[in-house]
Amino acid sequence: MTAELVRGQNHALPQTRLEIRVSAGSPVVAGATLGDERGAVRGEEWVAYPGSPRLPGLEVSRQAAADHRLAVDLDALPEEVHRVTVLLALPTGAGRPVRFGAVAAPFVAVTGLDGTEIATFTLTGLDTETAVSALELYRRQGAWKVRAVGQGYAGGLAGMLADQGVVRAAEVAASIQEAVAAGLARAVTPPPRAPEPDRARNPATPAGSTAAGEGMPPAPVPPQQPTGDPAPVPPGVTSGGPIDYAHPRRQTTAPPPPPPTAPPAAPGQPAQPVAGDATGWSMDERLYNQIWGMFEDLARAVAAYRSAVDFAESRMDQELDRTLSDPRSRIGGTGDRAREEARAKRDELAGRAREALDRDLAQLAAESAVVEPALPAAYAAWDNPVWHGYRVPMEIPMAMRIGDLHLPEDAGLRIPLLVRLPLERGIWLDSGRTASEAAAETSGDQLRRLAMETAVALATRLLAVYPADEFSVHVIDPAGSAAGALAPLVASGVLAGPPAAGAEGVSSVLAGLTRRVDLVQMAVRARASDALPPDLDTGEQLLIVNDFPHGFDDRAVTQLRYLADEGPAVGVHLLMVADREDARAYGPVLDPLWRSLLRITPVADDHLADPWVGHAWTYEPLRAPRGSRVLEQVLALVAAARRGGAH
Repeated sequence: MTAELVRGQNHALPQTRLEIRVSAGSPVVAGATLGDERGAVRGEEWVAYPGSPRLPGLEVSRQAAADHRLAVDLDALPEEVHRVTVLLALPTGAGRPVRFGAVAAPFVAVTGLDGTEIATFTLTGLDTETAVSALELYRRQGAWKVRAVGQGYAGGLAGMLADQGVVRAAEVAASIQEAVAAGLARAVTPPPRAPEPDRARNPATPAGSTAAGEGMPPAPVPPQQPTGDPAPVPPGVTSGGPIDYAHPRRQTTAPPPPPPTAPPAAPGQPAQPVAGDATGWSMDERLYNQIWGMFEDLARAVAAYRSAVDFAESRMDQELDRTLSDPRSRIGGTGDRAREEARAKRDELAGRAREALDRDLAQLAAESAVVEPALPAAYAAWDNPVWHGYRVPMEIPMAMRIGDLHLPEDAGLRIPLLVRLPLERGIWLDSGRTASEAAAETSGDQLRRLAMETAVALATRLLAVYPADEFSVHVIDPAGSAAGALAPLVASGVLAGPPAAGAEGVSSVLAGLTRRVDLVQMAVRARASDALPPDLDTGEQLLIVNDFPHGFDDRAVTQLRYLADEGPAVGVHLLMVADREDARAYGPVLDPLWRSLLRITPVADDHLADPWVGHAWTYEPLRAPRGSRVLEQVLALVAAARRGGAH
């Protein structure tokens, strides 16, 4: 029976190999400290956090996320360790919650490796605290117990670590937050969360394990209130179960138009998937929410499968340890038979888990097959027939597709990567060499060319999804090295001006966009949008920067950082095409710039993480089919709409 603990209560632990599962309402940092018999932490080497996630007998998550799984082997801890304290903290940074009172109460569960819950604890009553000691595992008279702590610290990580005796606690806390910031920079930002009762889907559970999402908060499926108009642009800134496609909880959030109904399912079979099977006030919103539901379903199904396989491996190791610890079993064929039996059990458990995963993958593939053809242009790949009937829209969509994501368990199942519009952060197209197999097979010149071609495709898509004259594109190409890739944009006449070359051109474009950000910010603060100069373009602006930092002096670098930080709030966005190694002379000065941008690559690379369990997802950019002129045709329609509007 699961023990539901309250603050200060303890409970005996029946085993020493454990998982600690954390579910929170928004991304949190999950770490742990080791303490001696007095509870003191002897140094930074006894702190496990995303930048240093492994200690003997302990492993924590590698990034901030809404859900965590911490692995603990109490028998493998150093002999002098008598206490393991699980800590939670809020990541720092713009737009992040500044106190635990502003997020859902975190839920912590101590489980066995098979997922069976031993003890749970909900951390209620938190307010101004930004860090909390959630629970501790402690050894007394040779036996291990768990105690619910729930001690919060308004002074954050530094205050909590200092309370545990860590020397230079502030420096250690800063290094933790730095590692967290680096991890968050690679995480895909989820949509706003739905109210607590509205859980989008039932997470899949492989045979032999509990649900991957058990005790986890609802999936993010936000209802959007109808406004009648698009969001204003500046200056008015503003276990073994198949996936259930009925989504009963999706119908309780809001009163949207009824979603399409699926054909009746055969008895004992799941309902057939249909496009738009999610809440939302429009078909576009329902498809957006459905895609995010597919994204989360795949993340949790794979997490459950991997957990079940890990459990099977651990169980085999335990059985072998018990058998071979008796010297008599090592004589004759006893040891060989024990190994064969343990491996057979491992294979059986792993096989059952794979069968469950394959069922879920097949259902997700079926859903993808009906969703993809129904996507609007903003969500569709370039080979989708919807582009043949493209017309310049009258209002902006809620999101735009910038690539596809997949996991190694099924590389053929692609999830569209959608980002909200207007863009909330800039994009960095990494033209440098990464550790991926695709990058290793591509020369440096090819990577740079592919990166710029990907940037042009993204700019084309942005121009295509905005109404005419509500989105402008500027280009900085100091050495003119991207002339070939930029040809579709230049030839169509959709750019705000010719690509800027040389130091003078760089300075002129940056000065103009910096001025725009300053003026719009002042108008917004003073509530005087009518005081803006009549020649100021208040539409959304995109700046494509190629070959950075060539042509950039210190002043230009400062302006670029300013645009990255302040621009998105007032409609100025960056699309950087750069190799970070080329700017290594600036050292850590540019670290905030890189972290502020969503990093994508011109070839397949597994650098992005989901916000639920932190899988490493392979990102693939969107490219037009070979020989297709879809980009040129779309740009021609955009240019024609602009000319018509000018008359």
